[in-house]
Amino acid sequence: MRDAAQYLGLSPHTLYVWRHRSQGPPSFRMGPRGRVMYRLEALDVWVREQEQADSRSNTAVSPPGAAPRMRSAYTERA
Repeated sequence: MRDAAQYLGLSPHTLYVWRHRSQGPPSFRMGPRGRVMYRLEALDVWVREQEQADSRSNTAVSPPGAAPRMRSAYTERA
């Protein structure tokens, strides 16, 4: 897990938390002690998926030159 965290530029604790919340890259347990393992290819795929989900990196979600979307104003309560 330490190597995977370093590869991703994360702390091992962050990767641990993400794994238990099923938010991080795919992993599996191996060996009699159940060591958590990550395949390098799976980490790369996961990073690409994160890039595609980020509207700043995905022009299909947020085309360049498009006007920024404004959030609706809060209404005042009487």
